[in-house]
Amino acid sequence: MSRTAATLALVVVALFVAGCGPRGGGGRARSASSPNPVPTAAARATTVHATSSISGVIAPLQNVAITSQLAEPADDVRVNEGDRVRAGEVIAVLDTEDLRAQLAQAQATVETDIRTAAAADAKVTQSRYTQRLNIGQSSDQVRAASAALAQAQQTLANDGTNLTRDRQLLADGYIAQSQYDQQATQVANDRSAVRTAQANLQSARTNEQVNGTQTVGLQAANVQSTLAEANAAHATIGQARAQVRQLQAQIAKATIHSPVAGVVVNRNLNPGEYPGGRTIFTVQQLDHVYAALNASSTDTFAIPVGAPVTLSVAGSGTRTYYGAVVAVLGQVTPGSTNFTVKVLVANADGKLQSGLPVTAILSLPPVSGVGIPTTSFLDETHTTVMIADDQLVDVVAKTVHVHELASDGTTSIVSGLKAGQVVISNGQLGISDGQSIAQN
Repeated sequence: MSRTAATLALVVVALFVAGCGPRGGGGRARSASSPNPVPTAAARATTVHATSSISGVIAPLQNVAITSQLAEPADDVRVNEGDRVRAGEVIAVLDTEDLRAQLAQAQATVETDIRTAAAADAKVTQSRYTQRLNIGQSSDQVRAASAALAQAQQTLANDGTNLTRDRQLLADGYIAQSQYDQQATQVANDRSAVRTAQANLQSARTNEQVNGTQTVGLQAANVQSTLAEANAAHATIGQARAQVRQLQAQIAKATIHSPVAGVVVNRNLNPGEYPGGRTIFTVQQLDHVYAALNASSTDTFAIPVGAPVTLSVAGSGTRTYYGAVVAVLGQVTPGSTNFTVKVLVANADGKLQSGLPVTAILSLPPVSGVGIPTTSFLDETHTTVMIADDQLVDVVAKTVHVHELASDGTTSIVSGLKAGQVVISNGQLGISDGQSIAQN
């Protein structure tokens, strides 16, 4: 056998022996080269308690601008910018000398109007007595006139009967003509008396009708007139008292109180100056404050109202403050994608001042699902990872797109993977897609 043939035979035997060597992974063939071990982890069902870190600034609970519409100069200004004030504390006093003079005059007017109203009330009482008297007298006059008419008519009837008798006696010659004439004159007088009585009755009835009753007629009108005068007098008292109350309110407003407990951040009034309707003080209420956090559109879905928040301030050491989300507000400016998360924070020590930058850690609701190490992501958007893809001959790296649902900084809940799939737990190793790997 030649040397060339012998060498070829040895190569064939070596390849045969290599092909019959031990098989890894349950009998599957592996490549001759052994890659360096790569850290991996199996995706598993888990629950994470996620947090979100957002920065923002402190805003006061209330920013109260104090004005005064009084045209009075300041007598005393008791606070300066930076002073802490209590709710209800006097911070300035305006001069009220002219207002007090007006008040004294208005109070005197009230007393005068009260006396005028009392006289009007007395007149109403008098008119009601007069009403009853005149109505009663009218009825009496009608009754008297009716009685007088009846009497006159009776007298006429009697005298008429006597005249008829005397006429017969005169014809028979029993009485003289003068006696008959005298009786005739009496009858004529009786007729005149009846007419007079009838006129008197008509006049009495007219008078009764004019006087009327307690609800209609002249007397009722007189009562209503005096009553209207009395009501007007009482209304004048009401107007005068309203003027007194108005002046008293103006005098009370001349003493300016702080409506809230807080810090004076603006003083725009000095003794002797007139308020002029401008803002003379600004007081910020700081016993509680708001942290206005700058949020993204994603945060508006993830952060619920009521979520607990821990705040820290740069330079304050380990001092932390606690609060809760009270609102997730819309666009800061139209057309932008910046949103505001509003957090109510207790500020018992008063150290949190308006405008102070803060960092907030918000505790989000727990999320359950398929979890992987947060270090597995290949990109900053946390949308791609590499899995260890077992292809029988080799285990190779394969890029998979996922969606991060929640993260606590160590474990991330994602969609796009199934529990049990093996991921490369360090996404920053620079492994290429399809590269053979050995799991660690």
